Amino acid sequence: MEILMPIWEFFQNNILTKPQFFIGFIVFAGYALLRKPIYECLAGFIKAVVGYMILNVASGGLVGNFRPVLAGLKDRFDLSAAVIDPYFGQTAAQMSVENIGRSFSMMMMVLLIAFTMNILLVLFRRYTKIRTLFITGHIMVQQSSTALWLVLFCFPDLQDPGVVLMLGVLLGTYWAVASNLTVEPVAKLTEGGGFATGHQQMFAIYFTSKIAKKIGNPKKSLENLKLPGFLSIFNENVVATGILMFIFFGCIITILGPDLMHQIDKGFKDTQNFGFYILEKSLNFAVYLTILQLGVRMFVSELTNSFQGISDKILPGSVPAVDCAATYGFGHPNAVTFGFLFGAFGQFLAILGLVVFHSPILVISGFVPLFFDNATLAVFANRLGGIRAAAIIPFCCGILQVLGGGFAAYYFTTGNFGGWHGNIDWDTVWPVIGLIMQNFQYVGVAFVVIALLAIPQIIYQRHKDTYFLIAEDYDQYKEVLAKKQGVPVDQVVVD
Repeated sequence: MEILMPIWEFFQNNILTKPQFFIGFIVFAGYALLRKPIYECLAGFIKAVVGYMILNVASGGLVGNFRPVLAGLKDRFDLSAAVIDPYFGQTAAQMSVENIGRSFSMMMMVLLIAFTMNILLVLFRRYTKIRTLFITGHIMVQQSSTALWLVLFCFPDLQDPGVVLMLGVLLGTYWAVASNLTVEPVAKLTEGGGFATGHQQMFAIYFTSKIAKKIGNPKKSLENLKLPGFLSIFNENVVATGILMFIFFGCIITILGPDLMHQIDKGFKDTQNFGFYILEKSLNFAVYLTILQLGVRMFVSELTNSFQGISDKILPGSVPAVDCAATYGFGHPNAVTFGFLFGAFGQFLAILGLVVFHSPILVISGFVPLFFDNATLAVFANRLGGIRAAAIIPFCCGILQVLGGGFAAYYFTTGNFGGWHGNIDWDTVWPVIGLIMQNFQYVGVAFVVIALLAIPQIIYQRHKDTYFLIAEDYDQYKEVLAKKQGVPVDQVVVD
């Protein structure tokens, strides 16, 4: 173990928690297993790393662009509350762990056991029915932090080795099962893109894929929306995003006022006009979205092409589970903005409700859940249920994020340190897991793990003939559907 720990520390600090290199080395290994020349392996590595770094720049820009607005709302209205955001949540979880005198460093071993658990579940996929390997490193760290506090909250007397083993099995099972739920929705959205989603809203994606078609009509989607006259400019993603965000940011920043924004945002120079400042902040949103889509195209292309080598030689039939932003390039460009706006409406309405009904804890929106959860769900909802579903589902998600996040921050006490994880799965699924663990102790943990492992078994029983095929060979999957529907392959309906 003493020999392995330094190796694991190096891997964790330099590769696992740096998803650009993690994915880059996976691409390199995949091409090597496909017996590609070394220069092609190196080229794939570079393109994958650069593509993911571009995505990181865009994601960071989106968060940084919105953060002064959140800070302004907090200062302007004298709000002191829990921020529902994975970065705030990670800090709050760490402070909670250290506040009770426990070491946060055990999270490193949790990551090792959880990742190993995911690999084992894929290796034995014949029995487990798991098809996905969760490889989004920074998300793994964020989730491990919050989950570590939940286990310590529910089992305060459990010694460190027991905490590490229990949480490693629980979290690894969650990563495997939850990402596995996204295989079908992502494959149908991307026409066999060769990847799944490994992020913070995996259960939500699955439920969206099931209810979107019942809420709306896919024929009345953003793709089919014909806007009359001057409104046709909204068909352009950059234009639509710029105008909508100018209205959204303009209203909020105008309420905050130029004096407060000068104090909060160092990028707002004294010589700059307030109106042009708002315009710049709004158009930056469109800039970062465009950059994000460029990065997604680069790394997803390399990853899906190369992962075939890993799937064939090491983890047969598996697909990588990656950042939710990888799906944005396969939906209507305006769906991302659409989901963000309606998710924001839902969150603001729920926050107003907390104020009106004198909630014991107040919630402040965090940009990561506000944008990435709701944008992702809107992409899937628009494809399956059109505009109506793309509006209703993110709106409801926004409400659940605030109410579920507020409850979790209050009940599990991380609100005392200013935050909660905030993403939709961690506002719904994980608070329930926490309650089960607290009330039923070890029996509850066993129940949760067994219940999670039962999910892929149930789905497999319903679609035995296509369950593995949709991940392994999408074209053959469509041929099977065509035979069932009695139509040519080019007329098959995939919903």
